[in-house]
Amino acid sequence: MLRDSFGRVATDLRVSLTDKCNLRCTYCMPPEGLDWLPNAQLLTADEIVRLVTIGVERLGITEVRYTGGEPLVRREVVDIVRRTALLRPRPQISITSNGIGLARMAPALAEAGLDRVNVSLDTLDRDHFKRLTHRDRFDDVIAGLRAAHEAGLRPVKVNAVLMRGINEPEAVPLLRFCLEQGYELRFIEQMPLDAQHGWDRASMVTADEILELLSASFDLTPDDREDRGSAPAERFLVDGGPARVGVIGSVTRPFCGACDRVRLTADGQVRNCLFATEESDLRGAMRAGASDAELAERWLAAVRGKRAGHGIDDPSFLQPSRPMSAIGG
Repeated sequence: MLRDSFGRVATDLRVSLTDKCNLRCTYCMPPEGLDWLPNAQLLTADEIVRLVTIGVERLGITEVRYTGGEPLVRREVVDIVRRTALLRPRPQISITSNGIGLARMAPALAEAGLDRVNVSLDTLDRDHFKRLTHRDRFDDVIAGLRAAHEAGLRPVKVNAVLMRGINEPEAVPLLRFCLEQGYELRFIEQMPLDAQHGWDRASMVTADEILELLSASFDLTPDDREDRGSAPAERFLVDGGPARVGVIGSVTRPFCGACDRVRLTADGQVRNCLFATEESDLRGAMRAGASDAELAERWLAAVRGKRAGHGIDDPSFLQPSRPMSAIGG
């Protein structure tokens, strides 16, 4: 198993398919975009499937989530999902997407074996969406959410990041929208993972503040019918249930002690924490002829060095040089 020195076992693998994205969200990257990884540095589809297979068959991975950048811009995404679904034991398979492309691809992804999707949506106002993302694609995201739901990729989860003075007033409308459509909403504290390194704790809307905003319009009660375990979201019943809302307080309510995640970047680097400043290269070893057993051992060694926590509150904390789009969420 992928066990670290603190006894935590990684069973949830996040795999970035690309660092490219077709939006330019202000909390992630500048309007002009970034210098994308050269194609030669990206893992091929066969290399991705090989490493995922090692993770599932040799290292105890039970859930695989494909991320980006925007994973749907990777042309082999449906084939990668299909090949992942053939693994035994079969892992749960999900995708984190901005929703653009889902209207076209949701049926094929569901047929290939995708279990569910997480879609980012920070506003319900079309003009505001354009200002936040520097792209006029709001209608595409809404259509993508609908298509995913109709294709059976349920529960469709919506991820929203609130920013002080920008989209803070959207908390209640976003929850009303998700309740009406049958989606599950997750609010995520803004994290220091932007390419511009402009994150400011003072501009972050905290988990406590999010709950206060929602409680003004809804009755929220902690959902303790199931053990949270390693789930990042604290879940709350809305107006007595059965609908729920989640709050992921990555900064102010860290859940590092129960973390079960490990990440593989689009260029084949293992990251044992979203905020890690070190990586372990699997791509180079694989292309040099390493066996599956040797790659598994490298992976095990990478996870053993995982730190106790992300350390954002520590004065020595350094933001990772890679932004979220180049790490994979």
